[in-house]
Amino acid sequence: MASTRFRSDAGLTARMFLVMLLLGGLYVSVMAAIIASGASAGIVIVLAAAFGIGQWYFSGTLAMKAMRAREVSPNEAPELHGMIDRMCALADMPKPRVAIADTDVPNAFATGRSPDHSVVCVTTGIMRRLDADELEGVLAHELSHVAHRDVLVMTIAGFLGVAAGLVIRWGMLFGGGRRDGNSAPFIVIWLGSIVVYIISFLLTRVLSRYREMSADRSGAYLTGKPSALASALTKITGDMARIPSRDLREVQGANAFLFAPAINGKSISALFSTHPSLEQRLDQLAKISSDLSRPTS
Repeated sequence: MASTRFRSDAGLTARMFLVMLLLGGLYVSVMAAIIASGASAGIVIVLAAAFGIGQWYFSGTLAMKAMRAREVSPNEAPELHGMIDRMCALADMPKPRVAIADTDVPNAFATGRSPDHSVVCVTTGIMRRLDADELEGVLAHELSHVAHRDVLVMTIAGFLGVAAGLVIRWGMLFGGGRRDGNSAPFIVIWLGSIVVYIISFLLTRVLSRYREMSADRSGAYLTGKPSALASALTKITGDMARIPSRDLREVQGANAFLFAPAINGKSISALFSTHPSLEQRLDQLAKISSDLSRPTS
């Protein structure tokens, strides 16, 4: 975690390390299996490195494009910049770039490979719906993601799943037939990639739910206003049901990075959700509110 005034979270750090360790081991195993099947080791390593470097450097740009967001200057969005300036000063952390996505879907997200190369984005929909305290609570939540560096871990973890998915699609398109008639090695690789994809999917979902709870907790303690964050969550979740499905589908590709899931109703089970339930988040914030209201002496 970067050195900030956000509360450290040993549980989040341990989970991020475990997820990266497990997914890294799975990824290396698949690459080794591909090489053992007769593929050129040099080509496999170069392709793997190219995918990894591309994901590292362009993940933020891809997330911005997925949300159709654009970076804004202090002159274009003075109030938003002012809020982020205050939150960064309070957290003692570098100020990220600031972006706005022109969509009625009320949401926000943070992306970037490090605190010095990060972006915090809010939608026009969330800016219209929340008051100043509520929006600051959401911004503190997003800045917590940047400070804890869990955005980077989610990006890398997601890349491993995408790489496995590409192998699966390749197998479905080309069938894995070899000129010598021996397709057994490819079948092993294809099945292994399916396992990697499934495990990657489940691990990133578990990590994503925990990191959202951690960001709520860190943001609420930083601002000292857990009730404002709870109010923002309630407003956003309630309004999400009234957003047209077409608009929700446009941003669902970035669901794992959003402040609240872009879904209307319980359309997915808890196992596959990128976020904890609203009840869980509100219950945690109520406990923090009770904790902050206790006398210090």
